[in-house]
Amino acid sequence: MMNKTYWEDRYRNKEDFWNAKSITTPIKAYVDQLKDKTIQILIPGVGHGHELVYLQQQGFKQSKGLDLTTIAFEQTIEKEKEISVDQVVVEDFFQHQGVYDLILEQTFFCSLPIEKRQDYVMKIHELLRPKGKLVGVLFDVVFEQQQPPYGGSKEEYLALFEPYFTVEVMERAVNSIKPRQDRELFIILKKKI
Repeated sequence: MMNKTYWEDRYRNKEDFWNAKSITTPIKAYVDQLKDKTIQILIPGVGHGHELVYLQQQGFKQSKGLDLTTIAFEQTIEKEKEISVDQVVVEDFFQHQGVYDLILEQTFFCSLPIEKRQDYVMKIHELLRPKGKLVGVLFDVVFEQQQPPYGGSKEEYLALFEPYFTVEVMERAVNSIKPRQDRELFIILKKKI
């Protein structure tokens, strides 16, 4: 199910109801307080790429997206002419090689089959520099459905991440967008060496 064709079909059929149409508030607030614009940033499962567009507009030139397809991102950059599709690497996340200071999580984790979550944690750990951070949001609700997005709970996430990351923040997001209010955890997880 997690292949290029599946995601391209969902985008073409406008089954991308998770698209917030802009960078979401918790991630924007975090990005806005970053001072070093030279850090290497990755956004896995970039999708429509609103976070990537915002990073580029704010001067973070060492940022890139990663996805199985560029269809959704191409839709976004039709309105953002200064941003290029070249800033998205088309590749399977689990095959990607690189080293990053920061990885932003926005709806990618919840798109993966639940049995891939441990693999996700290990891959994020591999891609981050020592003391690098995973920052973003995770759903704090369980969805009763057979297709993404898949939810979860704080307890589940702590069990997955704590062996490999220092949990600096994992709490209910206070500035979620309206459709996600009271259903998101904001996370800042620092890689353990």
